[in-house]
Amino acid sequence: MKKDIHPKYKLGTVHCACGNTFEVKMTVDKINVEICSNCHPFFTGKQNLIDTAGRIEKYMKKYNLSEKDL
Repeated sequence: MKKDIHPKYKLGTVHCACGNTFEVKMTVDKINVEICSNCHPFFTGKQNLIDTAGRIEKYMKKYNLSEKDL
């Protein structure tokens, strides 16, 4: 393996738009991100689920279809 061709890993800081900061090993000193696990809806439990009930019925009504037509 060749020597001195790989980047040097060092401890760098990740700054999120929500104000959260944490350190990880990386090749650059600092990274700015818009969203992190501290503020992402999936991880915070504030995820909005879309209710799709009634969409099939709306489609069937729009095109005058019944279940036997499918």
